[in-house]
Amino acid sequence: MTTSFPPISPKLKGFMHGADYNPDQWQHAPEILEEDIRLMKLAKCNVMAIGIFAWAALEPEEGIFTFEWLDRVLDRFAANGIYAWLATPSGARPAWMSAKYPEVLRVEANRVRNLHGGRHNHCYSSPVYRAKVRIMNTKLAERYAHHPAVIGWHISNEYGGECHCDFCQEAFREWLQERYGTLAALNQAWWTTFWSHTYTDWSQIESPAPHGERMVHGHNLDWRRFVTDRTVDFCRHEIAPLRAIRPELPVTANMMDWFEGLDYRKFADILDVISWDAYPTWHDLQDQGALAAWFSFNHDLFRSLKGGQPFMLMESTPSMTNWQAVSKLKRPGMHLLSSLQAVAHGSDTVQYFQWRKSRGSSEKLHGAVVDHVGHEHTRVFSDVAELGGILEKIASVAGSAVPAQVAIIADWDNRWAVKDSQGPLNRGIDYERTVMQHYRAFWELGVPVDVIGSDDHFAHYKLIVAPMMYLCTEQAGAAIEAFVAGGGTFVTTYWSGIVNESDLCHLGGFPGPLRSTLGIWSEEIDGLHEGEYNALVRRDDKLPGLKESYEVYDLCDLIHTEGAEVLAEYREDFYAGRPALTVNAFGKGKAYYLAARAKEPFYADFYGQLIQEAGVSRVIDTELPSDVTAQMRTDGENDYVFLLNFSGQAQEIGLAGQAFTDLFSGRAEQAAVHLDVHGLRLLKRTKAGRI
Repeated sequence: MTTSFPPISPKLKGFMHGADYNPDQWQHAPEILEEDIRLMKLAKCNVMAIGIFAWAALEPEEGIFTFEWLDRVLDRFAANGIYAWLATPSGARPAWMSAKYPEVLRVEANRVRNLHGGRHNHCYSSPVYRAKVRIMNTKLAERYAHHPAVIGWHISNEYGGECHCDFCQEAFREWLQERYGTLAALNQAWWTTFWSHTYTDWSQIESPAPHGERMVHGHNLDWRRFVTDRTVDFCRHEIAPLRAIRPELPVTANMMDWFEGLDYRKFADILDVISWDAYPTWHDLQDQGALAAWFSFNHDLFRSLKGGQPFMLMESTPSMTNWQAVSKLKRPGMHLLSSLQAVAHGSDTVQYFQWRKSRGSSEKLHGAVVDHVGHEHTRVFSDVAELGGILEKIASVAGSAVPAQVAIIADWDNRWAVKDSQGPLNRGIDYERTVMQHYRAFWELGVPVDVIGSDDHFAHYKLIVAPMMYLCTEQAGAAIEAFVAGGGTFVTTYWSGIVNESDLCHLGGFPGPLRSTLGIWSEEIDGLHEGEYNALVRRDDKLPGLKESYEVYDLCDLIHTEGAEVLAEYREDFYAGRPALTVNAFGKGKAYYLAARAKEPFYADFYGQLIQEAGVSRVIDTELPSDVTAQMRTDGENDYVFLLNFSGQAQEIGLAGQAFTDLFSGRAEQAAVHLDVHGLRLLKRTKAGRI
């Protein structure tokens, strides 16, 4: 695998550090710009994202453009060694546009058009909106693509939502015609003979609606695919005039944590760098380890979208938010810990929302580097400046790779389909939580993970896990079979291999395309009530790393072995003694099937043994306390080991006799290191020093 990548921008070596900056809100106070530049340099911030919601400031009336304020900002940046991700302002349109061209406003699923307001309240199919965006983006590119302060384009902001207007209905029908070719093929794929819903003309097809069709699962699934493809097409439309002026200037579009509404993998080919916005609810009263693992999962997901290339943490709060249920302050140490958590998983930036607090409207109380008081003498500013200094000190880490030997398959269309299915657990099948149970085990073990799609390449992984792979295509089944036959280890679970790409059940027995690889046949699946439990009991001395038994809940799959070996069986109910965990030797590899949802510590015990069998390396071969993780980046010669403490208490970590250098202090470390509460250590070892 690649172990080092070029900088995101050739103008900046090392890490980018900065924030969303909104000088358009402060045009009435020109002295603010000079003070902001002074503070940016003091905080060691080198990049700002500018103009994200500035359309009204750039075009206050139709065809009247006022770029002078932006000229001043970028010129002052260039004079002071500060750079900009210049945004396209399509995330929110000006009021004059909504008033003159109401067709740009979205129509909801109930077929009612929205009023002006909010963000992304516009139709991605609207010819007027597309034309206005093209004009704006062309003018921005003509004026600023070669400006010395501009290092890239920030495309819109947090794409999301859908429109059901006539333009989108027609675009949906065209998308379906391209996908299926004929109505006969569509009717077969959607199984429209059910309830006599067969279509006889393309014009009869509408998007899912609360007062119309919403029970044809293939229809629902294709609509969600269409929404992604339409959004990607709009993003491509935004990028085209920018690349026409200067094609080498990188483009990004900031995303949200495992956002359900859009299949982000579809954006990877049109973006040069992936960026996303992370807002953990640190210090709530929930499981902080689970929260930390969730955001680690997201960092891994976004890094994996472009094959391990470093990503950008485009937004994070330097203090608190104003929109979460409780606006909790970051405790001492947490800003550094959470920021370097992103770096540990492959980010080459730490950016914030926002630089200076807005004086009014909905985000006036959202955290910022510069508070309403307007100076640097605050705890938050000190935390940001401290991090800026550390990012300069560890600049050598930027561009290095995360060496994952394990991958988790998490497809968006599988997620949509499994949650749309009726049965076997309609109170909530908990797909995301299930994925996290498996992911967290590796996180606790200190094993780097990629989060991939079933269409990605499998060859360089040693172990692949596919929790609840309900939607499994024939192509994915064949790729997994080849991976296992070639020597890989594969793990999947109950409720896998149930439907194909159209949400049609596989015939011939579940788990469909995975049946021969797993060596099992699933006959039935039992849904358990809340508070109802069974247990899987280890058989003989199989997998000696497992305890004698583990509680299982929610779902219990009743399977028959067809060549697989039984490792554990059910303890209770009429299916007591039937297989609950199996392994199938297939070609040079092994395929495991977990038939029930198990309680911890099953996953840590199970994967602790599997990584040894599969030859998967831990970042550091030592016992890690609960909620302490080890992550690693490498440039091929040096490993950068991050020890991150989310446990809420001080910890001592043994180093297994390996020789490290602490990148913060420069000290040699070999025996053990101390982690403060919300603390971390960043250690370097040479390639020769690995065990």
